[in-house]
Amino acid sequence: MARNDTAEGAPAGRGQWGTRAGFILAAAGSAVGLGNVWKFPYVAGDNGGAVFLVVYLAIVFTVGVSVMLAEFVIGRAGERNPVGAFKRLGGGAWPTAGYIGVAAGIIILSFYSVVAGWTLAYVVKSATGLLAAPDAASYGARFAAFSSEPVEPLLWHALFMAFTVAIVLRGVKRGIEFSCVVLLPMLFVLLAVLAVRAVTLPGAVSGVEFYLAPDFSKLTPGIVLAALGQAFFSLSLGMGAMITYGSYLPHRVNLPGSVLWITGFDTLAAFVAGLVVLPAVFAFSLDPAAGPGLVFITLPAVFAQMPAGEVFAVLFFVLLAIAALTSSVSLLEVGVAYFVDERGMPRRTAAIAVGAFCFLAGIPASLSLGAWKDVTLFGKGILDLMDYAASNVMLPLGAIAIVAFVGWRMGGRALAEASGNGAHPFAWAGAWRFVCRYVAPIAVAWILIGGLGLRG
Repeated sequence: MARNDTAEGAPAGRGQWGTRAGFILAAAGSAVGLGNVWKFPYVAGDNGGAVFLVVYLAIVFTVGVSVMLAEFVIGRAGERNPVGAFKRLGGGAWPTAGYIGVAAGIIILSFYSVVAGWTLAYVVKSATGLLAAPDAASYGARFAAFSSEPVEPLLWHALFMAFTVAIVLRGVKRGIEFSCVVLLPMLFVLLAVLAVRAVTLPGAVSGVEFYLAPDFSKLTPGIVLAALGQAFFSLSLGMGAMITYGSYLPHRVNLPGSVLWITGFDTLAAFVAGLVVLPAVFAFSLDPAAGPGLVFITLPAVFAQMPAGEVFAVLFFVLLAIAALTSSVSLLEVGVAYFVDERGMPRRTAAIAVGAFCFLAGIPASLSLGAWKDVTLFGKGILDLMDYAASNVMLPLGAIAIVAFVGWRMGGRALAEASGNGAHPFAWAGAWRFVCRYVAPIAVAWILIGGLGLRG
């Protein structure tokens, strides 16, 4: 039976996706973000290139799709935000997992918006020639000077957060779905243009081989752990975003098929981002293991040496900003849905309030790179601590709770919800249940233990 916005027990006026395609693009937009375009290339570069890619793909299409489907099942069955869905379906201590997801989404958005603000700044700086520098070291010094400024990064942070709030204010169909239907195809077009340019650079073939010809003698447990962590970060798992998006889904939508489409889009974006970055880095004999600075320090140096490099630099940072925006709206929506569903707050009030809180919480994160750089806790600066707490602790805890709930608490109801009570083909139902019960909890626990530094 198709659900509507006023189904029994569901808050009226929550909204629904207009079409299955719109939902797929919105969920793919949530997954496709800085984790794909900024983080994936440098993590791949730091972990052996092609061997990392093979392990990453294997994890995404086993553990990743299973956890994503579990989140959608909880969201659609519960018809509420993460807290409300767990309350409705499980009660007891299970809503704690929802609170972890909501809190993680808000924390991540607070510092994510700071980094996303840098991408907006670099669009303008690339277009106006303000990034020009004689060598890679100078680009590093310029980025350090910019990111440590007390005011300018906060202005870009505020602008990015304003864009995010403006989209979420318009609701599920007219705001989130419409924006992703427009922005995601644009993102893939830009990725394709940049990838073609990168792989045709003189000397790029070495980067293509590094990225596509695996050397399994380099495979280590550390690479597997890095691939696991990247898969969860890239797919937006464990933070309640997919539970929230699933809560706006009619029951007629084929969940297993949709999950494969969403995962495919997300993986394609990460794969092509690697083709954009790594061949270009090799073409100019730079270090593919440059870490987080690969995008904001190394790539501007690459663009400076390319014919029409200024144009490609602008295109790249526009691409990065679009990817960040499609993800940030899902992060904000998690908190907004909670206040709308559980606190009866109007969407407009909730969007502005949560957005304002995230902006304020992001101020210390931004200042921790400059004026407050000496403020540390547990040996970490504020931005690094926020990232560590959310990505290394809260997301794995949330993901473990999600798969345990679906695999053990919901039981047959989870299979019925996933298949639409048998209306949709679900050939991998048995494998999905096995992964949720046994494989995913162990894999995510490994991420948690590795992130906490508890492995011997």
